Order: sequence, then C-alpha cells, then structure tokens
Amino acid sequence: MESIPAAQASPTTSTVHLSLPVKLMYTAFMAVLVPYYWHAYGPTNFLYYCDVALFLGLVTVWTGHPLPASMAAVGILIPQALWVTDFLSTLAGFPLVGMTAYMFDNAISLFVRGLSFFHFWLPFFLLFLLLRVGYDRRALPAWTLTAWVLMAVAFFLLPSSVTQVEDPNTPVNVNYVWGPSDQAPQSWVHPWVWLSGMAIGLPLLVYAPTHFALQSFFNKTKSIQLVERSSENQ
Repeated sequence: MESIPAAQASPTTSTVHLSLPVKLMYTAFMAVLVPYYWHAYGPTNFLYYCDVALFLGLVTVWTGHPLPASMAAVGILIPQALWVTDFLSTLAGFPLVGMTAYMFDNAISLFVRGLSFFHFWLPFFLLFLLLRVGYDRRALPAWTLTAWVLMAVAFFLLPSSVTQVEDPNTPVNVNYVWGPSDQAPQSWVHPWVWLSGMAIGLPLLVYAPTHFALQSFFNKTKSIQLVERSSENQ
C-alpha cells in the first residue's frame, strides 16, 4: 500500500484552483458592489464583518488558499445563519428579529436589495469554498485578531449613533460595538464593559464553536478521503 504525501492528506497545506466561471462571477459581483457601496455609504462600510468576509472570500477564489475563506467562515457563519433565518421567516410572514425587514421595503430599489442579498448566499458560498480548498485551523486566532482590530477601529474612530452624522447613509455603530441599536448607544453598562463583552463573548460563543464544528467536519472528511485513496492504491 502506497503512503499518501502529507501535502495531499492535509487540506491546509494544498492549493486548489477553482474554475474560471466561479472566479469571474464572484469578481463581477464585487466589481459592482464595491464602487456602489463606496459611493453610497463610504469606505467605512467595508469595516463590517460581513464585508470583510466578502474580500476574504475573493482572496481564496483567486489564490486557492484556505485561510482567508476559513477566517470568513469562522466570523460570519453563525451571524449570517440568523440573517438567512430571519429573511426566510419574514418571507413566510413571520419575522424573527426584523433584521431583514429592509429587504422587503419597496422604497429601497431592487438593485440595492439585490446587492444586499449577498448576506443570504455568502455563508453557503464560503462552505462551498471550504469543501474545495479545505479548512485551515489557524482561522480561529486569525479571525479573532481581525475582529478585535475592527472593533477597536469602530469604537474609537467611527460614530456611535445616527445622532452623530448628517448623512443617514453613513455607517454608525459598526459591528455593534456601541450596542444593538444605531439610534443611541446602549445604556445598560459602561461602554468599556460592552466592548469587553463583545471582545470576549464573540470568540467564546460564536467563533470558537464555529471553528470546532468546521474542524471536526473537515477532519472527518479528510479521514474518509484518506481511506478511499488507500483502498484505491491497494
């Protein structure tokens, strides 16, 4: 029985090239979204976790490296699952939390809502990428550090609520570092306590569970592939 090279056995050390149509479609979407969002909302809009995930996905699409997509998956799979669930429940007439109500607001153009629909398909696309390129276990610390930087920038440099901006399209309370509402900062605890809770709670309650679930799944997938390859080489 032939031994399997380590580079083949570990999805974190190999580079998989995706098909050209996948690359072109994803890039075309980004080529439309980025200039529109930059013009409509400004560059700080790209500091939201979900927007960062879009760019990380783009890196993996073109390089085949698993770490960027793995980071994005760790960071947004659970939050975007909530978005998807709320969208489907609202579509069925039973809104869950109301976070996707704007997707059914006819005052907002279909074009804008179509761009925002990436919140729905992005988590599935990231899983597709990981199935192709593998999961990189370094994603948990890498994304956690990224999230902490984004939190710090949003907390110290960006407006906390709509009362601080003149343009209603200007992003405020980016990544909810000031509380759950854009109308005013939360008043339950000191802002530093809230920020600390986010910095500790998200890695423990969101990122880590996602990481361990993905790592477990892809370890099992890798084991199955190894057994199949071993059988073929006997």
